[in-house]
Amino acid sequence: MTTPPPIGALLRGWRQRRRRSQLDLALDAEISQRHLSYVESGRAAPSREMVLRLADQLQVPLRERNALLLAAGYAPSFVERPLTEPSMQAARAAVEAILAAHMPHPALAVDRHWNMVAANGAVAPLLAGIEVTHPVNVLRLSLDPAGLAPRIHNFAEWRHHILERLHRQVEMSADAGLAALLAELSALPSPPPRAEAPRAVAGLGGLVVPMTLDTKLGPVALIATTTVFGASRPHTRPKEETRWNVAHFWPGCRSSSPPRMSRARKPGRTGPSAWWWAGRLAARWTSSRVCCNRGCRRCWASPSPSRTAPAPPARSAPRRPRARRPTATPGW
Repeated sequence: MTTPPPIGALLRGWRQRRRRSQLDLALDAEISQRHLSYVESGRAAPSREMVLRLADQLQVPLRERNALLLAAGYAPSFVERPLTEPSMQAARAAVEAILAAHMPHPALAVDRHWNMVAANGAVAPLLAGIEVTHPVNVLRLSLDPAGLAPRIHNFAEWRHHILERLHRQVEMSADAGLAALLAELSALPSPPPRAEAPRAVAGLGGLVVPMTLDTKLGPVALIATTTVFGASRPHTRPKEETRWNVAHFWPGCRSSSPPRMSRARKPGRTGPSAWWWAGRLAARWTSSRVCCNRGCRRCWASPSPSRTAPAPPARSAPRRPRARRPTATPGW
């Protein structure tokens, strides 16, 4: 049985992880540097309020603050509820509504270890032909040679992006599960390189890293964005934290637009698509609306059927410019 580290060692580890000195932390926490040094060395026992104040200044996650309180000899204050718990039905309904509203683009909800909790209907076509075992870890699925790795055109670029992001997450949270996942993904073998491996989308300057994936309709470039939903209620006993992540995938180019991802064009069909006509109708409706009731040019051109825009004011004849007085030329 391993003995948990003392509270002083844990606080020193979080302070060094945040790259802060004792003086800097003591000034922000409004305590003396000597007292902070005594707490880290074990010569002084911090109170419950002192532990929470230092953890707040160090931006320690709530689940790790429970470990600090236990190391200091106090009961935990925070409760973590998974999204699958019956008491979280309202939160799960909100997540499912967000996923459904993102159609026809893929979107999925993941927990803090990147395990998929829910997904919309656009995710299943991307995983066609792959044996999926539950729980599904989306990072492992994208880098596993038996998963999506052979289908990704820019696999080397995508793998570097995933591992770098996961490394930053481990540095910020010090989560043992994420650290084990990072070690596992780093040891996975890479699939053989493709004969032609073009960059997914050129001209982005490294700001985002799209994933070019082979599908039944051809290669599709997807840009992933992660939305973090969190709500903490610190005034309840025990304190609760609700937190989940929703990963949205957007088309990275025109060829990855919703018509191509959702359905194939019928053979022999020519002319503009339904999306083009919808955009034209929306633009026409916007231009025909009455923008105000002050007699602007748009209101004169297309008055509203419910109300008539006021007539433009009558313009008077242009005034004749006044003659300028001759100015005296200075003498030489």
